[in-house]
Amino acid sequence: MSKLYFRYGAMNSGKSTHLMQVAHNYEERGMRVLLMKPSTDKKGGNKLVSRLGVVREVDVLVGENENICNIVKNNVKEYGKLHCILVDEVQFMKKNQIDELFEVAVTLDIPIICYGLRTDFKMEGFEGSKRLLLIAHSIEEMKTICKCGNKAVVNARKINDRFVFEGEQVAIDNIGDVHYESLCGECYFKYKNQK
Repeated sequence: MSKLYFRYGAMNSGKSTHLMQVAHNYEERGMRVLLMKPSTDKKGGNKLVSRLGVVREVDVLVGENENICNIVKNNVKEYGKLHCILVDEVQFMKKNQIDELFEVAVTLDIPIICYGLRTDFKMEGFEGSKRLLLIAHSIEEMKTICKCGNKAVVNARKINDRFVFEGEQVAIDNIGDVHYESLCGECYFKYKNQK
């Protein structure tokens, strides 16, 4: 039986870069991968975009009402055996879609590696991430550092270069005036309490 993996980390921890490296490793050995990301993630359109400048087109942009079991079964029917499914920005997926990823891993025997954020800029969990933390077979933190040198654990939102702590959960990085910075807990509260 294959497993469902969740690799999470704060912004700039190398999640998308690592995903593309895993895809390369499979493909270098003649194995077929399927790359997915939720259509909610408008950054890069139909491409995965790493902060290192590595870019790769995804195979499937998943709409929030799409059934992942059906997507995978149709893909296998049309193109043949899949050796691995890789999902970027998984935090934007719905709870039922995470359950479908779990079902695919178990019933179709395809390993699925998901990459995403655990929490938003208010330290609230994303729907997809919360479900993965409950049902993934394996959970791994990808680490990065705050500008002070400590381990970053929080994603702080900046609009027009000012930290903000209110607003909608989803605002995509580098679209409009929205940017994110990964911070340690101490720096996060230092900026939050400066109001």
